[in-house]
Amino acid sequence: MSYFDAASSAPLHPVARQALLASLDEGWADPARLYREGRRARMLLDAAREAAAEAVGCRSDELTFVSSGTRAVHVGVAGALAGRRRVGRHLIVSAVEHSSVLHSAEEWEAAGGEVTTVAVDRAGAVTAEAYEAAVRPDTALACLQSANHEVGTEQPVAEVAEMCRAAGVPLLVDAAQSLGWAAVAGPWSLLAASAHKWGGPSGVGLLAVRKGVRFAVQGPVDERESGRAAGFENLPAIVAAAASLRAVRAEAAQEAVRLRELTERIRARVPQLVPDVEVVGDPVRRLPGVVTFSCLYVDGETLLHELDRAGFSVSSGSSCTSSTLTPSHVLKAMGVLSEGNVRVSLPVGTPAEEVDRFLSVLPGAVAVVREKLGAPVPVTVAVVGEGDSLVVDALGRRCPIPVIELAKRIGDVPVGGTVRVLSDDEAARLDIPAWCEMRGQEYVGEEPADRGAAYLVRRLS
Repeated sequence: MSYFDAASSAPLHPVARQALLASLDEGWADPARLYREGRRARMLLDAAREAAAEAVGCRSDELTFVSSGTRAVHVGVAGALAGRRRVGRHLIVSAVEHSSVLHSAEEWEAAGGEVTTVAVDRAGAVTAEAYEAAVRPDTALACLQSANHEVGTEQPVAEVAEMCRAAGVPLLVDAAQSLGWAAVAGPWSLLAASAHKWGGPSGVGLLAVRKGVRFAVQGPVDERESGRAAGFENLPAIVAAAASLRAVRAEAAQEAVRLRELTERIRARVPQLVPDVEVVGDPVRRLPGVVTFSCLYVDGETLLHELDRAGFSVSSGSSCTSSTLTPSHVLKAMGVLSEGNVRVSLPVGTPAEEVDRFLSVLPGAVAVVREKLGAPVPVTVAVVGEGDSLVVDALGRRCPIPVIELAKRIGDVPVGGTVRVLSDDEAARLDIPAWCEMRGQEYVGEEPADRGAAYLVRRLS
């Protein structure tokens, strides 16, 4: 079985395993106590903090260990906003942030705060100019991920951080996806990360708060971890997290080159091997091991099952894999195809032979799914002729059926004619315009309908 979902959680690094087992014997005591066992535990905790701070690029007394990367974001956002409540109640986030940031923003807005969401381009990147335009006199905090968790696009964090510093606004960086590869550049103010993303154990997050940043801990304050993380430290996991971070950083430069070559192979070969595919994300400014693509006329969940049967563990941002049946907020913000979405994120040490095997398996898996969904042959839908236009009734049909029916019927109208697709699936709002761009047809727009919406497409070729 080939595990290609390191962006969700990386396999435990051998150094993390060794450090975890060793510290179970040495680091079980309370590091706040003054007796021998407590002093030994304190030494391990201090050494782990020093190592992690060096990797982050901050002082050791600026770094707090918390229970997860999500918890680090929640504590960081809440504390920074509370610390600057006299400045104002305005928060800036990007449209493609991790759900932990967006949930914090939703909670802030529900409590009476204001949130500005900065849009991204089709590659998933923001611009420093867009963040600068969003800053107001009452802006208390800005948030920006270092790299996107779904498509791998790296963000211009250094430029945004410089702009925020000039404006006197602290910037919180979610560095969960990138910290294992390099320290985050620029004068950021707060940083959050998660150990299981770089091969450390789960249950350990990092929160760095620079000296001089106004920060007010929310909730009951504990005497541990500068009051920012209540409860007894999970010392063995913390030691393993810091040790593995140092280990992966030592390998990062060489391994990044190798994984970039493998993901570039996937980016180049997939469109050659599989028809009607869109590779998404920035082709250059991206994480070394992440590549994402979407396949027309494919149910993402079914494709993932086919690849799983073939021995590959991958993930998807397709709406078909979600209980809400709504597209990934990242793909939606980018305006790219969401159906049949596959994210391949290679862990450190992935053999090139396994990538080649994936490329040999993928075309057959996609073909099987398309055949199951009826993409090659028509299925029964209501089609009503209207002169030079057709109405395709795909109401009650989930992704990717509305796009499949559009593709099959577009040839039934003359050039200049239109097809009106009726659909009540939220994914159609994203996937039909994306299909038009891929296939060289004109997306005219969306119209209200008795149920769902009507999507109008004009045939150009």
